[in-house]
Amino acid sequence: MEAFLGIIIGALVSLGIVTYFKSINKKKLVNSQSVLLLDKIKKVCKFITVEGDFAEIYHYEDVKERFLKLISSRKKALVVINAKAYVGYDLSKITLIPDNVNKKITIEHFPQPEILSIETNLNYYDKSDGLFNKFEAKDLTGLHQEAKLHIQDKVPESGLIEAAQKEALETILLMENIVETIGWTLDYSALKIEEKETKKLQ
Repeated sequence: MEAFLGIIIGALVSLGIVTYFKSINKKKLVNSQSVLLLDKIKKVCKFITVEGDFAEIYHYEDVKERFLKLISSRKKALVVINAKAYVGYDLSKITLIPDNVNKKITIEHFPQPEILSIETNLNYYDKSDGLFNKFEAKDLTGLHQEAKLHIQDKVPESGLIEAAQKEALETILLMENIVETIGWTLDYSALKIEEKETKKLQ
């Protein structure tokens, strides 16, 4: 009888130890899953939602003066800028809170759409050098930089930012798909996107 009782007690102790270690391993797995999800989402990083094409005419002119400003030399060019601007979300700026108990990730902060990149192609027309003021390689590099800034200033009035805001839910759904691949859920019920007035995502 005592031997039988000992076997039962031993079995219960063994079961308790196995259950304990299983719970520890499960907790470690859940914790590693949350870290994996946060890492995956942030690796998506810059997500483009809209793009826009621009065609702008840019007048470039530079005047240098010599000999006590008695003589001036002018170089100028008519530049046609063909550009493509990409607007979207930098997901490295979001705030994510993992809930390991309920296997849920909550978005507490979502960034506003921004210009992620601008690609420019410049064509030069009516390009003329001055007598002692000629175009150099650094001038063309500077023109490319000015062209990007010129397009950047045009983006806010183009409607691309507003279009990206309307596509915000697509970005959220992408994140939700990533989270659901391992059985977690994404909570974005409190998320709001700023437009002319603050609107809650539907």
